[in-house]
Amino acid sequence: MKSSSMAFRVFLLAVLLLASPFLLGVRCQADSEADLDDVVADVIKGHEEAETVDEDIPDFRSWASAPGVDTVCIFPKNFAKLIPAGEESEVLVGLKNEGESKLTVIALRASLHLPFDHNLLVQNLTVQQFYNGSVPVSAQATFPYLFSVSKYLQPGTFDLVGTIIYEINQKPYQSTFYNGTVEVVEAGGLLSIESVFLICLGLGLLALSGLWVYGQLQNFSKKTKRAPKVEVGTGTRDASMDEWLEGTAYAQSNKATKKKK
Repeated sequence: MKSSSMAFRVFLLAVLLLASPFLLGVRCQADSEADLDDVVADVIKGHEEAETVDEDIPDFRSWASAPGVDTVCIFPKNFAKLIPAGEESEVLVGLKNEGESKLTVIALRASLHLPFDHNLLVQNLTVQQFYNGSVPVSAQATFPYLFSVSKYLQPGTFDLVGTIIYEINQKPYQSTFYNGTVEVVEAGGLLSIESVFLICLGLGLLALSGLWVYGQLQNFSKKTKRAPKVEVGTGTRDASMDEWLEGTAYAQSNKATKKKK
């Protein structure tokens, strides 16, 4: 079971990398002002037309995950999980239904928390409803989730908790597709930081290369200047050479030659 689940995650990650947000023709409607309680209330009322609906809506946070349902997610073109404040970010959520009945995706939602305590809520993010989001048995589907954090949020590290809400046989369930750390940065900060880093790195490498080439040229120039000159033909011998040859047969023959001259 664990091996099949791991194989599914690897396969679905590969599919998500290549998939377009609307690969399966799922139509979605995002409403940044939507309230999840209203969405849940609409679902409950739609399936209890013949019954009286209580004014108190059940707490969706108590809903469990359905057996046989597995999820995985990926941040396309953003593996560092950097979230620009005030700008739209995207997550692709993959869902596989290995249960006994088809399921219908109702909505995707997420919230931002302080990393050291999830009870400290920073921001409730977009509740994104889906239409025509049914997933048959032994099938998988990809759902895009678009969200944005407040532009006034201080840059830093936060925990993002993402949940997909769905129903099976008119009973609501939810599964957490992401529960991990993200980095909130200033709008445009990602591009400027990356550009500055690359420019500085390039200039540093060019400077080091230039210094190395200059040093090599200097060493070559010094060696060329110090190279001894070789004279061809007759020339004067060094006095130290005559002193070293004194007493040898060569020196005596040389003296005899000079006397004859």
